[in-house]
Amino acid sequence: MRGSHSVEKVGGTSMASTATLFDNVLIAGRKGIDLYNRIFVVSAYAGMTDLLLEHKKSGRPGVYARFVADEGADGWRDAMAEVRRAMHDRNAEMFARSESLQDADAFVDLRIDTVSTCLDDLARLRSHGRFCLREQLVTVRELLAGLGEAHSAHSTALLLRDRGVNARFVDLTLWDQQDMLDLDECIVGALKTIDLSTTLPIVTGYAGCAEGMVRRYARGYSEMTFSRIAVLTKAREAIIHKEFHLSSADPKLVGASKARKIGRTNYDVADQLANLGMEAIHPGAGRGLRQTEIPLRVRNTFDREDEGTLICGDYVSDTPRVEIVTGIRNAQALQFFEQDMVGVKGYDAAILEALTRHGAWIVSKSSNANTITHYLSTDAATMTRVIDDLHARYPDASISAHPVAMVSVIGSDISRPALVADALAALADAGINIVAMQHQIRNVDVQFIVDVDKFESAIKALHGAFVEADGGKAETQRAA
Repeated sequence: MRGSHSVEKVGGTSMASTATLFDNVLIAGRKGIDLYNRIFVVSAYAGMTDLLLEHKKSGRPGVYARFVADEGADGWRDAMAEVRRAMHDRNAEMFARSESLQDADAFVDLRIDTVSTCLDDLARLRSHGRFCLREQLVTVRELLAGLGEAHSAHSTALLLRDRGVNARFVDLTLWDQQDMLDLDECIVGALKTIDLSTTLPIVTGYAGCAEGMVRRYARGYSEMTFSRIAVLTKAREAIIHKEFHLSSADPKLVGASKARKIGRTNYDVADQLANLGMEAIHPGAGRGLRQTEIPLRVRNTFDREDEGTLICGDYVSDTPRVEIVTGIRNAQALQFFEQDMVGVKGYDAAILEALTRHGAWIVSKSSNANTITHYLSTDAATMTRVIDDLHARYPDASISAHPVAMVSVIGSDISRPALVADALAALADAGINIVAMQHQIRNVDVQFIVDVDKFESAIKALHGAFVEADGGKAETQRAA
């Protein structure tokens, strides 16, 4: 039986817009008991995890990357000092009460000083040259990741209490414990004494557990924590607050007046988006919600009145239609040709092994009698390493990689008559030749492989043909 509460996750960009977050989400006009029966799982403030680990997009080294690079004492210490300044600056912007500001800064200083002491000890061991710290470095990454969420959750709970809300900081990071629990035990133990009808838990998106959240889920760990809390507490609904609506296409590409919010869709569509790197939710997190039949709502933090997009397991659009047009601007097509492949097993497994070893994300694949092509979301350097490995194993094979773009039309049911023909016509009218096409039997998506420089024009052409042309019928509306 489901509970009467919701479990809600707030992303980093929304966390950084503190005033809006309080006005539109955390309080949003509620009073008394209406403030409760919610559990909030919070990410670190935008940019903080980049400073702690490394910048997600540019790769600029943070504390962890500089410690691993072994730049000496000054390298990682300078990076840690930058983190301390950033957290103090963030606190100074948020807190009006001097006592709360002092409390928030003292919390930051304690956590940073403790982790810095750990890094000092490891640095001394490493200086001896006979100690292998590979496993300890994994622990360092976990510790540093947890700092960001601990800071944001602690500060948010303080700010809520300053406003008269009975908020409780729930620290899942286990930052000072040696014996790690598994994730479910960690969550159940932390929440079991909390009365949700009178207390508003603010929970760290990072959880210190035996599995290693960063090791297993990379930057998607906060969504896994959010999902498990929803599942274990039998939530009525799971809600993610983002800085944008889940829209029919990127408004920056097709124009804000043309993009439409997706009112409803299903978890199958969410999986396709995750596969393309356009996550509504981490696929692992979505799996738990889907299996326990908990609906997921994606809301725009900056649009208080809008109910967002509801994602359910059993939803199918009333009529077959395209809901979203998206894709990958910079992909790689790995083509493996071997004349002797016909009727021989083992080639596919070897390619998959090489791709897994080098961390290349597989978006799609196709094959015929003597050729296997993988479409990958990865960089050229990774492709070079993969090709070198495969050439060493199959010296007679012809193996090549080509930069391509992938554009996908996605919907809960796209069994629309002549969809592929209409898509090809729209692309042809825009002067776009397709390199390849993938169409699965499930009628959830069709992928078009085009030249990289045609990515934006392909998005616009397909969105115009399948979304704008229907006048926004069914469950879509214009995106804010």
